Formats: sequence, structure tokens, C-alpha cells
Amino acid sequence: MDDVQHMRRAMALAATVRGSTAPNPWVGCVIFPAAHASDVATFFEGATAPPGGPHAEVRALALAGESARGATLYATLEPCVHLGRTPPCTDAIISAGVSRVVIGIQDPDSRVAGRGVAALREAGIEVTEGVAADEVAEQLAPYIKHRRTGHPWVVLKMAASLDGRTAAPDGSSRWITGAAARRDVHRLRGNSDAVLVGAGTVRADDPELTVRLDERTADEDQPLRVVLGRAPEGAKVQPALELEGDLGGVLDELGRRGVLQLLVEGGPTVAHEFHAAGLVDRYILYLAPALFGGDDGRPIFAGPGAGTIADVWRGRLVSVEQLGDDLRVEVAA
Repeated sequence: MDDVQHMRRAMALAATVRGSTAPNPWVGCVIFPAAHASDVATFFEGATAPPGGPHAEVRALALAGESARGATLYATLEPCVHLGRTPPCTDAIISAGVSRVVIGIQDPDSRVAGRGVAALREAGIEVTEGVAADEVAEQLAPYIKHRRTGHPWVVLKMAASLDGRTAAPDGSSRWITGAAARRDVHRLRGNSDAVLVGAGTVRADDPELTVRLDERTADEDQPLRVVLGRAPEGAKVQPALELEGDLGGVLDELGRRGVLQLLVEGGPTVAHEFHAAGLVDRYILYLAPALFGGDDGRPIFAGPGAGTIADVWRGRLVSVEQLGDDLRVEVAA
């Protein structure tokens, strides 16, 4: 049995519900019946439901029924052992008669943190840990950070020309990038629990900050819209959460609200503030094959930068992808 392959299938299931589970993690689960159970389906799958609904393991177990007895269960995250909005997943796994559980990583939540694994082993279930752990940890990075620090994972997104300009001197900026890049931004919003801009951007561009994809249009599926400062009453971003004060306090408040991933969409002043404070976990730049050709266009960051080459910020390149005519560059802090 290829544990890594099956764990990656569980990760693919988890990806389908990202952005809809906060403050809970997005988890995938796959159950393979015992080899002798040839009269049943090959496997059973589940992914975490929105808050208040069943977790991935419980959904997969419900589909498996009696086929779960003697089966192997793969879960990207350690099954919970505490009573929250739903009963502990460990109880359901033990009651179902699963013989082996394979997990990607332990849950950093202090209410679990190895106790789920211990409960399963005490019940006589074989537990294998750390399968595709680095990949699972990357997928669940926002959740891990939130549980360890109380702050959301911060993604800073900007669209710019190849010479690093986000708008013309007169403020016009639509559209620097093409349709494929803009659609990817909607996907990125859909994977985030909140989207943040400054009040200046609201006044200048009047953005909606909504997810506009065919499969995600319902009001209840939209991320929380956050404005730094005060937005005009008639702005398209309304209703929005308006916050003021230092950025650490802003992240404290969003963390308390269960925001796991925060997408910061600018403008340049807000981008500079988050960057200068060292609060960005991932930078995503959409670069268009366009040149403003001067130094009077509006930059990605508005504010003082590194004074010497030794002070230049350097990250780790995660990926470069072509979207239509544009490039999507992702950099880790």
C-alpha cells in the first residue's frame, strides 16, 4: 500500500474545502477497506464540512459503514480527541473498528497535540505518523500558524508591470494583468478567510473584494472584507469590518475572529506597512509584460525601503507560473 500516494489523495480532498472550514482546519480523509473485503467499493472519502458539520474522518466513516472494520484510514491531520461543536473523531474511529490510522502531521492545537494519536494507540489501533509531512504542513501552514501564534497567515498580493509599477501617475490601474491572472486572484480570495485593503484604495478604486467564480458566488461563501480605516458608506466593499490601530492589534482581532488566512490586497501604503513590519508570510506578485517606462508610476511599496544592499529583504522563491501572458510569482518569507 503506497502511504504517500494515499495521503496525497487525502490532501487533494482537503484542498477542495479550503476557505470554507475556518476556524477549523481543512482536512482530507481516505479509508481503504481490509484486503479481504472485495465486495465493497475500493475506498471512501471525506473532507471537513463548514463549522458545526462533521470532520473529514467522520464523513468518510459514514460512507464506509461496516467496511471501516479492519480498514486503514488516512487523514492529513491528527484526529481530534476533544469535544467541540462535534464529538471527538478518535471516538468515531475506534467505534468503527479501524485497524490502522495514517496521519500527515500532529495537530498543533493544544487540545489535541499528540493526544489523538495516544488515544488511538491505547485502543489497539496501529498509528503511522509523518507521511508526506512536509507537504501536509505546507498545505496547513495558515492553520498551524494560527494555532501557534493566534495570528492569521498573511498573504500579500500585488499586480504590477515588469518595471514594478501598480498604477499610472493619474491613478489608473485597470487592467495591468489579463483575465487568467485576475481569475487566479479570485481563486486566491476563495482560499482566504478575509481580504484586507486600506481606506485609500477603497476611495480610489471602490473594489468589491468578492469571490466571483462560477462555483463560488453565494454570499455566505464570501471572505470577510476588512478595511484599514473608514470606508465611505456607499462603497462597494460595504458591509466591511473597519479596523484601526497598529497592525499587530489588527491581526490579534482577526485571529480572535477565527481568520486563518488573510489576503492583503493593498494599496502600496498598506503593502509597505505589512512588509516593513515583517508580518507577511507569502508574497504573490502578478507581473504583466508591460512597462510604464518611467519613475513616476505608482510603486508596489509606498514608503522608505532598504538603505543599502546589505539590508535588502530576501525570501525564498516558491513557484513561478505563467497565466496567459502574465507571470505569477510566489515568494516565501
